[in-house]
Amino acid sequence: MSKFPITIDFSSVDLDALETEEDFKTEAKQLLPQALQKLGESIGEQTWEELENNLKQGGSKSKGSQLEKRKFIQETGRTYQRKASSREKQELEDYIIEQLRDLHRQRPR
Repeated sequence: MSKFPITIDFSSVDLDALETEEDFKTEAKQLLPQALQKLGESIGEQTWEELENNLKQGGSKSKGSQLEKRKFIQETGRTYQRKASSREKQELEDYIIEQLRDLHRQRPR
């Protein structure tokens, strides 16, 4: 399992153009905002599910609509993207670089 529970879209990346360490870092920095948003949404979805389960276990009925759930998840993603710590951002950036290197090695030549 991946260190981060998200799928990053690398379809816009020109893997052949990645040659130096700086190329990988630059590409990772460009992908970072989208990855932070997705990670925040993943956290929001987990939180929503935990809240729903806690309500059910407590005997309450779930009152959240799909629209409320989607809004909660999107807002959690935006908030995480804005407020992630430097350490979290660096760890995710390093993870993206690692994924780019793996894709770079696996590309057909």
